Amino acid sequence: MNGRGPARRGVLAGAGAALLAGPTWAKGEGHEIISPDGRLRLRLSLGAQGPAWSVTRAGKPVLAASPLGLVTADGQRLGPGAHVAGTSRRREGGDWVPPYGIRKRYDQACSELTIEFVQPVSGLRFAVVARAYDHGCAVRYVLRAAPGGALKLKGEATGFVLPPRTVVYASRDEGEYYRTAPADVGPAPHPDLTASSDKEVLADLPVTALVPGAAVLIAESDRLDYPRAMLSAQGGTLVTHMMRYPGRADGYSGPGETPPEESFDFAVGQASPWRVLLVADNEAGLVERADLITTLASPNRLGDVSWIKPGRAVRVRKPYSMAGTMDVIAFAAARKLDYIEFDAHWYGDGTDPSDATRAIPALDMPAIVAAAREKGLGVILYVDRVPVMRQRDAILSTYKAWGVAGIKFGFVWEGRQSDVRFITDLVRACGEHHLLVNLHDNLRPAGLERTYPNYVALEGVRGNEQFPTARHNVTLPFTRAVAGPIDYTICYAHGRNQTTNAHQLAMAAVYYNPLTFLYWYDAPEKYAGKPWPELAWFDACPTTWDETRALAGKIGEYAVVARRSGDRWFLGAMTNEAPRVLKIPLAFLGKGTRRARVFADGDAGAKANQTPVIVSESRLDGSGILTLDLKPSGGQAVLFEAPEV
Repeated sequence: MNGRGPARRGVLAGAGAALLAGPTWAKGEGHEIISPDGRLRLRLSLGAQGPAWSVTRAGKPVLAASPLGLVTADGQRLGPGAHVAGTSRRREGGDWVPPYGIRKRYDQACSELTIEFVQPVSGLRFAVVARAYDHGCAVRYVLRAAPGGALKLKGEATGFVLPPRTVVYASRDEGEYYRTAPADVGPAPHPDLTASSDKEVLADLPVTALVPGAAVLIAESDRLDYPRAMLSAQGGTLVTHMMRYPGRADGYSGPGETPPEESFDFAVGQASPWRVLLVADNEAGLVERADLITTLASPNRLGDVSWIKPGRAVRVRKPYSMAGTMDVIAFAAARKLDYIEFDAHWYGDGTDPSDATRAIPALDMPAIVAAAREKGLGVILYVDRVPVMRQRDAILSTYKAWGVAGIKFGFVWEGRQSDVRFITDLVRACGEHHLLVNLHDNLRPAGLERTYPNYVALEGVRGNEQFPTARHNVTLPFTRAVAGPIDYTICYAHGRNQTTNAHQLAMAAVYYNPLTFLYWYDAPEKYAGKPWPELAWFDACPTTWDETRALAGKIGEYAVVARRSGDRWFLGAMTNEAPRVLKIPLAFLGKGTRRARVFADGDAGAKANQTPVIVSESRLDGSGILTLDLKPSGGQAVLFEAPEV
């Protein structure tokens, strides 16, 4: 498979990809595109304040008329007073096959409308491109002509005017999600902002909005050479804010002041990232629509990606030694994992000019890679951003020569255009060296895993290493996790967990991450000499899927997700601090009786993490109802084997 995958598409006669001249608009007029199923309608209009967009779903408003436009470095807004020079329409059909994902095929059918604008006096030309899919809408800008071939931009005027009675869930950095009104978006960040950060009251993308009759996720896609976007509240409008600083300029990558980028380059022919509205009946439905963000991204640029292997990993922990490493290799092989990972300090302490091509004396990395390979395991190495900036090419060539499978980069900055360029180029270079990439720190997904499929994981989440609440865990499936892979670093059976162990098991199915880290704070001796029958779930659970179903869920309360790999289904259910009993129809299983292995909460313990896991088996089919008895901060995992013949 080349990563682009076979695609079936149908373009309407006379409406190809080329932009065609069309009639101009008068003020107040508009043009509309409709999703293939006819439910979503996106309208572009031109008023005194320039172009605007609005969206309805089944006749009900999802997005009221909201501003569009670019803002130049000197504060001029492109849009007001612009003349329409032409329009074009296009339709695309069919689907495409990702090398891995939440389902086997991704729908790409859509209607597209492009409006060409000319700015009076300056003669600047730009286009607004809009698309309507069954599961959402998106808009972006393309620069057609500018003096000198490029513009200096300060930002965008792209806005989101949500209907009355909308409730928004937003967060910043690795903070908790806050439930608020759109006008009050901008919760306090966690940890505290560093000296070098955007100080405005802002929210990270994605932001989830519950509008009357629907759920909406505001996100971005195809951010390759453009600052990362956040949202600010300006009156009743959520407006995009282009970051001038990295999301969190701290850690080993360079504490202290980091210069802002008050403007950024936008070249003729360049397209901005897509501003995306995912739309579903309810928040559970958003989980099944996450592939739209990937679909909107630029297609694979690496060519053959058959070498990319998603999977599960365990960390080799300090103090490092060859004997300890061999114990982890044996544990990983016994638990049917795919990778071992060396975290910080395997080549130095990370805060000095350590050479990331030389392991500490206690480790013989080529010998470790060879020993792991004999057990069918790959090796992933942590590298801090500082040595990458100094010796990237040497790192990549050395690791390729050693046979390393991938790199986890830590304390990575994302925000400014220079940061985004650094990431895009780094992921590209790793892909050309056949190295997987996992990025950590304050990052947010934007579909880069389609353009460079070796980008298999990223953090950008308040993960399990911070031991968050169960409420936080059942908010993530409908917020941050919808936008892309989520490296949550599951810490199983840890004394600081605020959830049950079954809740931890369920995460492997509820969250999607092609490179899933398990046993984050563990060493092999924790599991030695004990049966741990519930670990059979982790042993079997894949990280990529042929089908995904969101069976039930309510943001901040509970989530039930089922995912299929081959003939087997993996169901994960999680609740917040409230116990609950859920009745789940099993029609998704189809015909035939299946053996179900159930990993459920036992009697509630004094603390959630003291609730035992009860393992049982039963026979179930698609005509039945599954009863989930979830204890406080609890969960359940169910593995449905292939239908019995």
